[in-house]
Amino acid sequence: MNKVLVFITNALMGIILSRFAISKLAGWEISVNAFIEMAKPIGIDPTFFRVFTGIIISAVVIGYLATAIFSLVKNNTITKYNIPFSKWATITNLFGLLTMVGALIAEFSLRIQPKWLLVYIALGVILFSVLNIFILNKKKTIIK
Repeated sequence: MNKVLVFITNALMGIILSRFAISKLAGWEISVNAFIEMAKPIGIDPTFFRVFTGIIISAVVIGYLATAIFSLVKNNTITKYNIPFSKWATITNLFGLLTMVGALIAEFSLRIQPKWLLVYIALGVILFSVLNIFILNKKKTIIK
């Protein structure tokens, strides 16, 4: 059951965050305008900020989707590199968690008015990442 939960949560988070990575990298108008607003207080180029953020979120998406796929594998290591699944999944979820904490900090400190839907999505990703980390490291055993 634990691997099923890890699969579902990681796949869900990867799919949801992929929309945000695409909007930033493709330069959708809503994303461009948001980053113009958020770049002003820190005085950096909004295009660089948006693309850099898009690359970071893309890396998180790849990590979450890879974790979902690896959770379906019978043995508990990522075979070519002999990385224990629980270690890979923990690092991926920690990376996603920290990225979303950064998103929340940016949302509340760089925007004039925070976009509450984005706040709720970031909080959901943080919650699921913490849940996955707890499941993966419960009793320091590998999930079976």
